[in-house]
Amino acid sequence: MTEDESSATDYEIEPINTGIAELDELLHGGYIRGRTYLVQGVSGTGKSLLGQHFLEAGIENGETVVYIHGEESEADIALNAAQLSIDISDAEFLDIGPGTDFFAEDISYDLVETAEVESERFTKDIKEVIDSVDPDRLLIDPITQLQYVERDEYQYRKRLQSLIRFLRDRRVTTVTTRTVSRGVPHGSSYDDFESLSDGVVNLSLDESERRIAVPKHRGLGQVDGTHGLEIRDNGIEIYPQIIPEHDDRTFDPALLTTGHEALDTLLGGGIERGSVSFIAGPTGIGKSTTGAQILSGIAADGGTALGYLFEESIDQFTYRCENLGIPVSELRETGQLKLTEIEPLVRSAEEFGQYVVNEVETHDPAAVFIDGLAGYKLSLQGDDQRLVRRLHGLTRLLKNRNVATIITDESNALTGFPEATSTNTSYIADNIIFLSYVEVDGELQRAIGVLKKRLGDFDSRFHRFAIVSDEGLQVKGPFQNVHGIMQGTGHRAE
Repeated sequence: MTEDESSATDYEIEPINTGIAELDELLHGGYIRGRTYLVQGVSGTGKSLLGQHFLEAGIENGETVVYIHGEESEADIALNAAQLSIDISDAEFLDIGPGTDFFAEDISYDLVETAEVESERFTKDIKEVIDSVDPDRLLIDPITQLQYVERDEYQYRKRLQSLIRFLRDRRVTTVTTRTVSRGVPHGSSYDDFESLSDGVVNLSLDESERRIAVPKHRGLGQVDGTHGLEIRDNGIEIYPQIIPEHDDRTFDPALLTTGHEALDTLLGGGIERGSVSFIAGPTGIGKSTTGAQILSGIAADGGTALGYLFEESIDQFTYRCENLGIPVSELRETGQLKLTEIEPLVRSAEEFGQYVVNEVETHDPAAVFIDGLAGYKLSLQGDDQRLVRRLHGLTRLLKNRNVATIITDESNALTGFPEATSTNTSYIADNIIFLSYVEVDGELQRAIGVLKKRLGDFDSRFHRFAIVSDEGLQVKGPFQNVHGIMQGTGHRAE
């Protein structure tokens, strides 16, 4: 081993910030000083922006930074970055892309000679800027600009290996970008640059949904899985998936009253703190009203409740509740009830989850209300299964913080009880309240029953109920001598 090689391996692992705190979290502390990273994805996923955040963070830390670019001019890069409040004007820029004179020239080179000339020019220019600036951080956007001027893949790989060693010897932390073709899996490219890099960040775009994943990070490891990513007015925002923390607190399932005596009786006294309750049933049956009644009862008893509306506006929800005698406006004015209307298709499940966690830390609520699960799946970006997994992670975290979670869930069947929940989420639930229409003696009535209560006793009978203007939810007592309610057609016992 030479003296230079020995000194290059004697450095301790030193994490540096990426410019995005949440990416630092995914990387278990950030990039490692002196190492090389690959950021790859299809066009439009935010690769260059991720690199620009990295350079801006270096400038803010008083470091020297170099931006090697090949597809956009320096003026365009600086202008586009400034539009997203990213200031990289103090970076040293090196343009290795073809200038306008290339298009105008009428010169023919032999292909091999052209590649050799361009490759040597690139190597010389990069070495000169590194030697003269001595940067702490370097962005090569894109790294494939070097591939275009090498005569074959062997020469390209050799050039990359040499470049990475050159930069590591000088402890330059380097981020490179690469555009991959749509439909081509990450890691399938012949240049095998992923194996040469110390870390890989994959960006993806499926219709309007952007995602980020870190499959590899030598030295520090990474948070696995995919996470939400958005490009907003201030650049890139990353929302890691919620992973519930270890819970050391003493389990204390204190009962929360619903503020409705008959409903409390049906539930064996109310719902427990730290539990997850589903209110399930067909459209129009009264799920949101039942949820609003529980929230108002908790708030009126001195607790704080947070509600997230996926299927109607705050004004409409408030108007309906007020007409039923549920004092939503008053509770909102006192700060006991806080409602948030979720706009469709503007958040990922991770962003919504992080928003809820931040609200919980700010307001320390007794309960969180999600109305409803169908709207949750429609409004948030992502496939159903991932959304359900993220909901599971969120509810686990709320349980660990002793917050009761109430979720409304729409049943596909108008009558009967074909399944406890619409998306096989019953395993999440500690309590399941089911509402249904049932035909009895030719008359359509409403039934309410508790199908599951994990933490205590409850009334296992189905009760008649109604929703009356100015009076709200009315539970009228159990069905007497009526069978077949779960099938939707009740018949009296003879």
